[in-house]
Amino acid sequence: MLTRDPQSATGARRVDAIVVGASAGAVEALGLLLPALPAELDVPVIVVVHLPANRPSLLADLFAPKCALDVREAEDKAEVRPRTIWFAPPGYHLLLERERTFALSVDEPVNFSRPSIDVLFESAAEVYRARLLAMVLTGANQDGSQGAAAVHRAGGLVAVQDPDTAQAPTMPALCIARTQPHFVGSLTDLATFAIGHALGRQS
Repeated sequence: MLTRDPQSATGARRVDAIVVGASAGAVEALGLLLPALPAELDVPVIVVVHLPANRPSLLADLFAPKCALDVREAEDKAEVRPRTIWFAPPGYHLLLERERTFALSVDEPVNFSRPSIDVLFESAAEVYRARLLAMVLTGANQDGSQGAAAVHRAGGLVAVQDPDTAQAPTMPALCIARTQPHFVGSLTDLATFAIGHALGRQS
């Protein structure tokens, strides 16, 4: 697997939002990625993790003490504020609206999942277009590939965890096979890539 230099993979393009999708192995992967993001990261980071619908999510409570950014569970019609990590609540698809507010949906599961990574990515691509960074991490199904392709078509950036470093390599491997990600790397390199594009530090 070729891992490009996260400092120079795509030039100086700055993004206004980051969306992240993860499934099997998500807690461990996000435990490396999210605490690496600095407090001055002036963009929202919106995360979908596949969760069972019949019990509350503890992700916001788990990650809040570990992260420099504010950590919250997204609510319907809430403003998508920067410098915040937003987790999709269990049992709902999480979408972005043009007013840059959240919408929750109980539409049918996609790829057997609700929340679905594809649903978030596709709606975020419509809102942020070329100013969006989508990141696909560890997982054991195909969720994320279609959404990543939508981000790519909209002119946004796509970064994927190197499957060789993923607890469950299927999801990132399928995303690489079905799209043309701008960057593939370890979780540490993905954090560097995200920080560079959110802060405009890419060379």
